[in-house]
Amino acid sequence: MEIRNYQPTDEQGWLRCRVLSFLDTAYFDNVLKEKEVYENPAIELVAVEGGEIVGLLDIEYEVQERTVCSRGTGLGGMIWHIAVHPDYRRKGIASKLLTKGEALARNFSLNRLEAWTRDDKGVNTWYEKNLFQQVDSYLHVYLEGNKELNGHIRSNVAELYPVQTFAHYVGEDRKQIKQKFKRVHECVCYEKLL
Repeated sequence: MEIRNYQPTDEQGWLRCRVLSFLDTAYFDNVLKEKEVYENPAIELVAVEGGEIVGLLDIEYEVQERTVCSRGTGLGGMIWHIAVHPDYRRKGIASKLLTKGEALARNFSLNRLEAWTRDDKGVNTWYEKNLFQQVDSYLHVYLEGNKELNGHIRSNVAELYPVQTFAHYVGEDRKQIKQKFKRVHECVCYEKLL
């Protein structure tokens, strides 16, 4: 297996790897049709096995404090994507991508990495195993159908009727929100000092 810099010709393989990697997670419906282009510099790595992209890591990083990351002091990097193709899991690929990404981040004088993820036990355990600390969280709330939308979301445009909504809940009464709506995920922020 080779870990190397992402190249534009990798886009279709990158997209396939990301989609398949996310299918059995709380981000199952977060499908991209093209790879993002970041406003700031980025560390973009892929793991390649037999000509196929089997893992990926994207870290957008700051050249000016607090332009990418949501917390901390000094220059940080945001892990936007880290994923391993399901057929290649449990082989240390994500950890190898992270190790290479951290080395490059230090070369760019970054002092920390930040990552936001949802409440998938395996993903959260992986971050903790790799010495990330949970530093913040809020809720991702999906409202679907009349029962959940009525009294909460409405349109001010005549004859436009919402059928689903995605929202952030940053309040304190998380238990009530989790009881009120069917699909609610805790969105967790992890941070690792370099």
